[in-house]
Amino acid sequence: MALLGKRGTLGQTLEQLLRKATLEELKASYRRLCMLYHPDKHRDPELKRQAEQLFNRVHQAYEVLSDAHSRAIYDLFGKKGLEVEGWEVVERRRTPAEIREEYERLQREREERRLQQRTNPKGTISVGVDATDLFDRYDEDFDELPGGGFPHIEINKMHISQSIEAPLTNNDTAMLSGSLSTHNGSGGGNINVTVRRVLSAKGWGEVEFGAGDILGPLIGLKMFRNITPRCFLTAQCGLQFSPRGPRPSCSLMTARHLDQNTMGYLQWRWGPTSAMTSSLVRDTKSSHFTLALQLGVPHSYLMMSYQYKFQDEDQTKVKGSLKTGWFGTVVEYGAERKISRHSVLSATVSMGVPQGVTLKLRLARASQTYLFPIHLTDQLLPSAVFYATVGPLVVYMAIHRLIIVPYTQAQKEQELELQRKSSATDIAKKKQEAESAVLLMQESVRRIVEAEESKMGLIILNAWYGKFVSETSQKQEKARVIDVTVPLQCLVKDSKLILTEASKVGLPGFYDPCVGEDKSLKLLYQFRGVMHQVISADDEALRIPKQSHRIESES
Repeated sequence: MALLGKRGTLGQTLEQLLRKATLEELKASYRRLCMLYHPDKHRDPELKRQAEQLFNRVHQAYEVLSDAHSRAIYDLFGKKGLEVEGWEVVERRRTPAEIREEYERLQREREERRLQQRTNPKGTISVGVDATDLFDRYDEDFDELPGGGFPHIEINKMHISQSIEAPLTNNDTAMLSGSLSTHNGSGGGNINVTVRRVLSAKGWGEVEFGAGDILGPLIGLKMFRNITPRCFLTAQCGLQFSPRGPRPSCSLMTARHLDQNTMGYLQWRWGPTSAMTSSLVRDTKSSHFTLALQLGVPHSYLMMSYQYKFQDEDQTKVKGSLKTGWFGTVVEYGAERKISRHSVLSATVSMGVPQGVTLKLRLARASQTYLFPIHLTDQLLPSAVFYATVGPLVVYMAIHRLIIVPYTQAQKEQELELQRKSSATDIAKKKQEAESAVLLMQESVRRIVEAEESKMGLIILNAWYGKFVSETSQKQEKARVIDVTVPLQCLVKDSKLILTEASKVGLPGFYDPCVGEDKSLKLLYQFRGVMHQVISADDEALRIPKQSHRIESES
């Protein structure tokens, strides 16, 4: 297989070559392409100039891939790994594992320089709504009041919290956080300052200082430590200076990996709400399961929850939970879905005795979270449960169809257009290089075709690469494809054509005819005098000829 057929020109050449190709395969591909692109084989001045450019690129690619040190860097990190500053001081006899560690160290140093001026803001806004008047009221009590015909809905509580981080040194980070809360006209706030130090690769510690208008000053200490590769421990203690005197508290939690997807937690907490909690969490690609048991004052409970993850583009999840204890029983169910690149929307219905029915809406956008708990009734009313379930679903479907889908499509088209404009010059250059490569291949292709015809071997009759449009497509768009018959025939060897599992845009004689869009390769070829046809996805590996590609004589 040709060197450029695996990596393309350097930048493309390096992206196409199999990482497991042996040195002998590299040498054979290099010799073959040198014969194809050697400038001395062309008398025409223009062809000679084009051949010289391609020949130099092939030579440059071979120099990188034939050097064990450079190739180890590229096999681990790709082309970007070669561009990281600092490799010149790295010992060249290091193993791939040592090179990986050095690369990560260089990346950390660069990232640490960026972190000096970066913060990590996080915030939460919660707005509690009392909508019990919608389902639980006596109409005759309001008939004589102005506006009595309309249910009374009010905001009865709010909570706002915000935090930022600031790196002080490579190991120290300061965090500033604050919150404000109000409930039925009364409320308060607090502010906290935390300093965290990374003590070693196995643990860290942090000191917290806080003050508020209700609970009073706070001093706290928290430690984290990896005991073994599968087990860690967290310890926390604090002292709150309230108007009633000092209120100490302490907690200890240990966790262990039971298997690849399962964690076990055991927590002991002493203070105003003393409790012992044991929980089991299993998280897989398709589901999330939690089982927890708490014994304590004032609340003891048993909780079980399950979440199913759909393997779709929107990362849809459905969840349900059951929680029972001294406070009663609560059943929750809901769904979560990604509505944009940085936003996730979820709705949960909570119903229980004596809590009643509550609809919880949650929007998470980047590091900001917005919560809207809407209390519907104090009792279990079927009508409240029905509207809490169906209402958000209907509203979401309407908003999704009328607003979200058009917005995301317009955003994608805008990004695609910007990508096309920014890459127009580069694509024009690659198109010219591809056309030059095709011209240089003509003589080699003629010889390959003659050799294949003499033994009724593999002959590429037609080959197209790009975006194809089906006859049933609703959009009035044109197919954007390029003819790649000559480049593919040039890669035929011993009546076989093998393309690796990578984008074919980097193959010699290829370029991208539709930037940012899904592409395919369509082939019509002849083998042993029989017609064959195949369509392959851009990143799909392809090996021809195959019996399954054969076109039946009737068709």
